[in-house]
Amino acid sequence: MTAAGGTTGLLTRAPSEADVPVDLSRVPAREAAERELSDPAYHQNDPSLLQRGLDRFWEWLGDLLDKASGAAPGGVLGLVVVALVVLALVGALWWRLGTPRRTPTSSGDTLFEDGPRTAAEHRASAARHASAGHWNQAVQERMRAVVRSLEERTLIEPRPGRTADEAAAEAGRSLPSHADALRLAARAFDDVTYGGRAADEAAYLRLTELDTALERARPVLEPASPEPVA
Repeated sequence: MTAAGGTTGLLTRAPSEADVPVDLSRVPAREAAERELSDPAYHQNDPSLLQRGLDRFWEWLGDLLDKASGAAPGGVLGLVVVALVVLALVGALWWRLGTPRRTPTSSGDTLFEDGPRTAAEHRASAARHASAGHWNQAVQERMRAVVRSLEERTLIEPRPGRTADEAAAEAGRSLPSHADALRLAARAFDDVTYGGRAADEAAYLRLTELDTALERARPVLEPASPEPVA
């Protein structure tokens, strides 16, 4: 009985404290893991802040292009075609219209920038520029010669601050057969002076022909208004 009882006592003995597993709290465990992961050795190969920003930008751009290609007919190829068509239209409008011209608001936009010179002097200056291939200056000087010649012939009154467009409109009233050519000449002058366009030899020759034709042209006199009957 004693032996059996002793055996039974050994089998039913309660486990001691040493046999109970240790239960660590979650908070100290998380703090220990964070301290371990904060070691710089774990972050030597991490991307820089700039690299992370670039990665996010490219991801955003890729998503944007994916959405655009999905909405455009033909996918990515269709999107490229649409972009090329838009660029072609913008280029064509820029070439046709040129840089937007400024509205003349100051003396810097007037036809004559320096002191008064004769039409012959402006023609000579235009010829010198043309011989050197400076077509912008040649066109400008030839247009000034046209307007100065009209002033010398009293077809238009000399007026400080006049623009090329104004001179063409005034001269066109007395020389209606040349009104369109005068308007185009003023436009050519404005394009090279204010619009950033480049003139060529053809533009200069058109102005030269107009200048020669205007020298032979005779103004159309406006009919006198009838006197009122008494």
